[in-house]
Amino acid sequence: MADIDLKGMGVALITPFKENESVDFETLGKLVDYQLQNGTDYLVVLGTTAETPVLTEEEKNKIIECVIMKVRGRIPIVLGVGGNCTRNVVEKLKQNRLEGIDAILSVVPYYNKPSQEGIFRHYEAIAGATSLPIILYNVPGRTGVNMTAETTLRIAGECKNVVAVKEASGNFSQIDDIIKNKPADFNVISGDDGITFPLITLGAIGVISVIGNAFPREFSRMVRLALAGDYAGARTIHHSFTELFDLLFVDGNPAGVKSMLNAMGYIENKLRLPLVPTRITTFEKIRNVLRQLQIRC
Repeated sequence: MADIDLKGMGVALITPFKENESVDFETLGKLVDYQLQNGTDYLVVLGTTAETPVLTEEEKNKIIECVIMKVRGRIPIVLGVGGNCTRNVVEKLKQNRLEGIDAILSVVPYYNKPSQEGIFRHYEAIAGATSLPIILYNVPGRTGVNMTAETTLRIAGECKNVVAVKEASGNFSQIDDIIKNKPADFNVISGDDGITFPLITLGAIGVISVIGNAFPREFSRMVRLALAGDYAGARTIHHSFTELFDLLFVDGNPAGVKSMLNAMGYIENKLRLPLVPTRITTFEKIRNVLRQLQIRC
């Protein structure tokens, strides 16, 4: 199993679209360059923020190729491979060419509402299908089922290439339980920008970020300061983004961050149905906050 350093700020990349809703690969390349130039520690490709469910298999493959070619091994790349059919996920991992990919991010199965035993067996099967490091992704607000601390710790203990969990349950008690009782070589990553700072103080090693699409330099600095124990400095940056944290998700993800990037002049404000752009009122609030942060828009 290859090692991967997940400490710091990973960014869950958006998928930019043109006006005709085709994938804008030129802009995607520019966004990757922006991340590379501004301190991002690793990239997550084809996650939730990428609108992966509305991409074709051909588009997914081209996006992976584009990012790998741009990164050229300078930072790790994590690929989202998940689903609610365990056999399909296993087959994807066995059949896909994963050269240039450093780890897999796999979400708890959604819609089916599996039991905790079902969740464990799902990840056990996935872990057996690849030698790459695997990051669990617990996001009950999207999947309809919470992976408990007990199940997470069981997977961490029994599946040796499962190296971390992206925790987006928002349940501090649950996350603290995992941090307290986890194996030494298993890590906890924040899946929510707004609670990254307090989670690092508990022992999380960083974040897979949405806001980092727009503010990689600033948010990665906040993460590094917190990890270094400079809580006062980290807290100042954290508080400067408090209002944007809320605006990012009030109309859904990635609508918020796409509005933000559009206001900053980086992308067209296009999403694919069933997702739509933020309401005008939300967009104007985002623009106002960006002005206060002295971002030209």
